[in-house]
Amino acid sequence: MENFTYSNRTKIIFGDGTQSRAGEECKLFGTRVLLHFGGQSIKKSGLYDQIVDSLNKAGVTFVELGGVQPNPRLSLVHEGVELCRKEKVDLILAVGGGSVIDSSKAIALGVPYEGDVWDFYSQKAQPKRALPVATVLTIPAAGSEASDSSVITNEDGWQKFGYTNGLLTPVFSILNPRLAFTLPAYQVACGAADIMSHLMERYFTNARSVELTDGLIEATMRTVIRNTPRVLAKPDNYDAWAEVMWSGCVAHNNLLDTGRIGDWASHGIEHELSALYDVAHGAGLAVVFPAWMRHVYLHDINRFVRFAVEVWGVEKDYFNPDLTALEGIQKLQDFFVSIGLPHNLAGLKIPADRIDEMASRATGDDKWRLGNFVKLGKADVTAILKSAV
Repeated sequence: MENFTYSNRTKIIFGDGTQSRAGEECKLFGTRVLLHFGGQSIKKSGLYDQIVDSLNKAGVTFVELGGVQPNPRLSLVHEGVELCRKEKVDLILAVGGGSVIDSSKAIALGVPYEGDVWDFYSQKAQPKRALPVATVLTIPAAGSEASDSSVITNEDGWQKFGYTNGLLTPVFSILNPRLAFTLPAYQVACGAADIMSHLMERYFTNARSVELTDGLIEATMRTVIRNTPRVLAKPDNYDAWAEVMWSGCVAHNNLLDTGRIGDWASHGIEHELSALYDVAHGAGLAVVFPAWMRHVYLHDINRFVRFAVEVWGVEKDYFNPDLTALEGIQKLQDFFVSIGLPHNLAGLKIPADRIDEMASRATGDDKWRLGNFVKLGKADVTAILKSAV
């Protein structure tokens, strides 16, 4: 087991009706809030009015900024930074999914910084402080509601970079499974793939003696696998949504990182797909992850055999571990397809003639390597993407 320091300051407020506590919780951090959200869905559902009512009752004033897109844009972050400065905002309240929360985190970094917030994402600077961020989660997927990371897309060159810093960890997050009842089926499926991918990035590690977190990750993956079809079949299944929502939070709050070093190559590869083609992150991961697995599984076949047996219930072939490992990978791909996700680049409408470009972008034209489980160069990334055509 690797040395580790674990800390997570996010207060989780979980359950039905908990959005009514938004105002009282915000007031602990100030009386002036930026209400940040995506499109009109929170207004159509009535959630916007509920949040506004809660803020008003707590005596918290607010300004609002909507318009967050999937793969959130730097231009809107810049707009939010200026608005927060002008209105002297104390706290940013993100109401939505991972894109809204990531955008809120970027704004929080940019407000006290004299330069361009993109400096942090491009590794040119380190922040000294940030505004506090809080969330009301509507889409179980990214886990950003309790993570220390944010991913932003810069329209100048369509670069999609992530940034991790403890300052980004939300101070509180409200998780009400009922708020996910109206999600479109495709968005539900993409969210499930995102959660599974966060778990698998941690699971495939070279660390040894990580029995506890191995078991926790496997149990969380099995929970997502069981409950995603249930919420797709019955979108108002509160108990199944509760399992998925809590799994998504635990998958990315860094508890399951403890003592191990995750991989993250698949995320690095996928970022090029969604940066250039604006595909849903979860859908891109559903295509990339099985392809990555088939490229690297011989590096530690025993771990892939365990994945097949413990997560997917594959019967272990003691005399041919290759078959067991490959069957587990196929089970993963079949699961993604069964919930309505594509299995290849064609299904994402990504042409094969840009594979070399994406591999170059992902590896800085072969100047750096992706991943930790197996270090991948440009040739590896090219091979992975070609296998997913």
